[in-house]
Amino acid sequence: MDPNINEQDDMDGDGDMAAVMGFSGFGKKARTFDLTAIFEQTRRTAIERSQHVLDERQKNDEGESSVKPAALFKKPAAPAKSRKQQRDSSSDSDSDSDSELIGPPVPPPQDEEEDDEDMVGPPLPPGYTGSTAQEEEDNDDDEEDDEEGEDDEDNPVKRIPDSHEITMQHGTKTVSALALDPSGARLVTGGFDYDVRFWDFAGMDQSLQAFRSLQPCECHQIRSLQYSITGDMLLVVSGNAQAKVLDRDGFNVMECVKGDQYIVDMANTKGHTAMLNSGCWHPKMKEEFMTCSNDGTVRTWDVNLVKKHKAVFKPRSLQGKKVTPTCCAYSRDGRLIAAGCQDGTIQIWDRNLSVHTKFHCRQAHTPGSDPSCLAFSYDGTTLASRGGDDTLKTWDIRSFKKPLNVATGLTSYFPMTDCCFSPDDKLLVTGTSVKKSEGNGKLAFFDRTSFQKVYEIEVTNSSVVRCLWHPKLNQIMVGTANGLAKVYYDPVKSHRGAKLCVVKSQRKERHAETLTQDYIITPHALPMFREARQRSTRKQLEKDRLDPMKSNKPEPPVSGPGRGGRVAAHGGTLSSFIVKNIALDKTDDSNPREAILRHAKEAAENPYWVAPAYTKTQPEPLFAVEEVEDEEADKEPEWKKRKI
Repeated sequence: MDPNINEQDDMDGDGDMAAVMGFSGFGKKARTFDLTAIFEQTRRTAIERSQHVLDERQKNDEGESSVKPAALFKKPAAPAKSRKQQRDSSSDSDSDSDSELIGPPVPPPQDEEEDDEDMVGPPLPPGYTGSTAQEEEDNDDDEEDDEEGEDDEDNPVKRIPDSHEITMQHGTKTVSALALDPSGARLVTGGFDYDVRFWDFAGMDQSLQAFRSLQPCECHQIRSLQYSITGDMLLVVSGNAQAKVLDRDGFNVMECVKGDQYIVDMANTKGHTAMLNSGCWHPKMKEEFMTCSNDGTVRTWDVNLVKKHKAVFKPRSLQGKKVTPTCCAYSRDGRLIAAGCQDGTIQIWDRNLSVHTKFHCRQAHTPGSDPSCLAFSYDGTTLASRGGDDTLKTWDIRSFKKPLNVATGLTSYFPMTDCCFSPDDKLLVTGTSVKKSEGNGKLAFFDRTSFQKVYEIEVTNSSVVRCLWHPKLNQIMVGTANGLAKVYYDPVKSHRGAKLCVVKSQRKERHAETLTQDYIITPHALPMFREARQRSTRKQLEKDRLDPMKSNKPEPPVSGPGRGGRVAAHGGTLSSFIVKNIALDKTDDSNPREAILRHAKEAAENPYWVAPAYTKTQPEPLFAVEEVEDEEADKEPEWKKRKI
């Protein structure tokens, strides 16, 4: 079969179908455009129009005065070119680019010596210098802002967000733990009052109230809190031997097992046997965390392995004796585990080798001073240690024998006083402690390189225990010894966090006067049973107030003889009135004893009620005469007389 015939039949069929359906171009191919020809035609049209306008302007200028002011204007910025125009301009010469200009016409040249031949746009007014005074002021302001921005980049002190603050009341006792989730949406505080409080920045208003409070470890002080890297779990380290893991809302996920305290080798026990001191999550693995305890071990745990620890690290002194670790920390990459010990040493292990230490500094702090915090810098090369000997030191991991810098005079009264690095890694922050009514606790900022105190913030008239600088929010959280949790922020430099709750006005509590009945919608009910639609809540409250059943109005007292099974009020009937008057009659002034004894003689002579029943069994009564007793009592000596 000839293919040409089939093609011709298809075309005829398409034409017939188009005629039937009313289409003019059914089945035809898409139109093609010659872009080169279109661009060339557009270019020629633009050149002709520009030349025509230029000729008219020259004629108008010749008719005007021949004296013209000097053209004082600058060449404005050329409009942005498309990719094709850029390619054309790069390939063509300067004369070609001038001839191919598309847009408004070029004004006539005023002077051959001036550089205004290539100016594009309408002629500028005389005396124009290229910018107004306002634009010059704006340019000066921009230059000043740029200089200030450069100063901010050079000076890390200006990046400290401390212009504003909010204060949250955790309780009356020391806030000993702080934690922020990685996104910065929730803050968790723990204290010596055994409470753990959850604060949601997005859900709080200006009243700054916690949305949840619980006691996960009963009567044990909270030592440390930290969110996992994903923010879905919270590690709670308290004064007991078992750490807990809670979910984001505070419900229990797992609890570490307690070891056997009668086993000497702590590596053979399943868990800690003494009070915990600190704990933290692994920075890369969301299931692993670490704790250190007074039993002399540092243990790593897995959330999925509930019955036993994952690994045990046992710090030792120079003589090989057991040493108590008081703080612990992971390196930024999670490969190293560091522990500050009670004898003043800092010992660092490889995470996969738990026997021998990789780095060991024997005289890091004063022996017996209990280092309270270890923090790695963001670049992972510097370790900061906060000692109980009122010092703050930085160490180079690559040369761990001597400290890089030392700051003294930083008073510390709490075993969990911590330190942290700024998000840009240029500052080091720690808190100071004070005795009661002897000054204010401060937040001290040290330059990392020179280690000079560059800034400090007076927080409150109590010790500063915890401090936390969140890198994403750029806000500083502080926990104090008088139960306060403060957040320092800057409206410009900080993001979200405390800025979300300070702009929300405090909600007014709505006091309901009466409890209204629920409105039930019954669209298919009969008209006689259908309830009227509630138009206004206030009107409904007023109606319910008048209804004795809905407002629970008490029943009034019964008047008259009584009805419905209810007895009338006292004195409402004749009988009650007589009883009331007889009982309240106080005209009888007789002595009740005399009224009873007047029947005594008759009862003795003619016993009727009691004595006949005991005539056969009752012994003969012998009663002493009262006068005889008095005489015998008088004859007795004074020392024998009975004391009444």
